[in-house]
Order: sequence, then structure tokens, then C-alpha cells
Amino acid sequence: MAKAIPKIGSRKKVRIGLRRNARFSLRKSARRITKGVIHVQASFNNTIITVTDPQGRVVFWSSAGTCGFKSSRKASPYAGQRTAVDAIRTVGLQRAEVMVKGAGSGRDAALRAIAKSGVRLSCIRDVTPMPHNGCRPPKKIRL
Repeated sequence: MAKAIPKIGSRKKVRIGLRRNARFSLRKSARRITKGVIHVQASFNNTIITVTDPQGRVVFWSSAGTCGFKSSRKASPYAGQRTAVDAIRTVGLQRAEVMVKGAGSGRDAALRAIAKSGVRLSCIRDVTPMPHNGCRPPKKIRL
């Protein structure tokens, strides 16, 4: 079984056995890691940034919607940039790999923001799914 990553900060009291030490689970006080993987998922409607540790366990995620953008502004490059900055600043990464998925407009802006934030990038990989000839097209209309 995977070893748990210790949390920082607290808000919700949890009793463990007979001990009375309180642990809190505040959304923005995420776990601190130095090395990880940043997943950028840029769709036409939203940009989602997920930060995981090298084993693939999610440490923190952020989206344009959680950063306060609504409707079509969630798909803008500025929203992608703000989302990336929010995710990286909260976790405090030093070295990372970047996996980029999707064709949205927030994709390049998020990548630029990650590069500017001072995180050393070991590799940038495009993992956008590509169909190998895809689905069967609809039947042609006969008149």
C-alpha cells in the first residue's frame, strides 16, 4: 500500500484512537513536494491543472472555474495562466515533468506560466489522444 503524504495546516478535527491531536484539511494548504508531474488538460471550455507526485497520486488540482472564471472566460489563455500559477505556488514544486493534453487556448499560456514560475522542467510531453482512423462516419444522405 502507498505511503501517505503528510498534510500541512488544519481545519477539520479528526480523532485518531484516544489521542486528541487535531489535523486540519484546508483546500489551499496542500501537501508540499519538491518533485512531481504537472498535468495540463486544456479543453475548449476549461483548463484543468493537476499536480501529482512521481507515483501518480494527486497532490493538488486547480481549474479555471475554481480560480473564479465563469462561462466562456474559463477557456481563455489568461485563465489558463492564472490556473497554472495557482497550482504551482500552492504546492511549491522545484522539479517537474509536464504532460499536456487537449487543444484548448489555455494550453500554451499555462505552459508559459509554468516555465516562468521557476520550476525546472525535465520534459514536456504532449499526450493528446489521437484516433487511429477514429469512429465510423455517418451514412451519406441519398436524394
